[in-house]
Amino acid sequence: MENDAVRVRNLRKTYGSRAAVDDVSFEISAGETFALLGPNGAGKSTTVEILEGYRRRTSGEVDVLGVDPNHGGLDWKSRLGIVLQSTGNAATFTVREQLRQFAGYYPRARDVEEVIAAVGLQEKANTRIAKLSGGQQRRVDVALGIIGSPELLFLDEPTTGFDPQARREFWALIKRLQNDGTTILLTTHYLDEAAQLADRVAVIDRGRLQAIGPVATFGGDQARMPVVSWTEAGTRYQERVARPAEFVRALVERLGGEPEDVEIRRPSLEDIYLEMVTEAADESVVPSAAATDTEVSA
Repeated sequence: MENDAVRVRNLRKTYGSRAAVDDVSFEISAGETFALLGPNGAGKSTTVEILEGYRRRTSGEVDVLGVDPNHGGLDWKSRLGIVLQSTGNAATFTVREQLRQFAGYYPRARDVEEVIAAVGLQEKANTRIAKLSGGQQRRVDVALGIIGSPELLFLDEPTTGFDPQARREFWALIKRLQNDGTTILLTTHYLDEAAQLADRVAVIDRGRLQAIGPVATFGGDQARMPVVSWTEAGTRYQERVARPAEFVRALVERLGGEPEDVEIRRPSLEDIYLEMVTEAADESVVPSAAATDTEVSA
């Protein structure tokens, strides 16, 4: 589609006989926040690095802001903002000095003082980066990622090391960027963060895309069905039901009174994600030759 900031078709990246990314396809609309989720080693970082132009794909088609990342020049790179999992900031520079230096690299740089305020480092603006805490250095990483007013912002585990208040402040910053029309690709292990910030999420595991969809409907009706839990005769039970109120009323009638410790809970994005990757892991387990009549070759 014409308004897609990112288009990926049948992306594949192999190392010898191993496929790190295997036939992955998705789009990210301009102005959308898209969360790419998955366990460590699932293929997330490889996919993102291909989109950023840091790594070459084995096959497939990739278009980022109208450009193949394999051929993206400086003009294209200036339209991107990238926050890596770890960076090598110039530790001898102060926060303000580092941001002023980076602002000079971009044709449409944001105001340095505005960015410092946005990441909550006003009181540390004249402090050398080496003297900052790990969480504060992470805020510098984020500041450097947004200083160029990017059209597309890559956020790779951006709030690692943030305390709960700092995470909430960061979410507010991202929502301001969303309101400005910035397209964002987010990877995170904090599922509540994805639920708060993303329009759509995708789960990648063992190099393959397992599911993709809007946060509100992700996983489908069955996965999002409420779970009723209760205790009966000392045993804890739980059941997925489409109409939890009716189920509890029937339970009350059957037991002749209110069940003990009854709880109704709709699965969160984290619940759905964990169930999805657990099922994928179970399906990938190959029985040993000793456990079957068929020999399994290496």
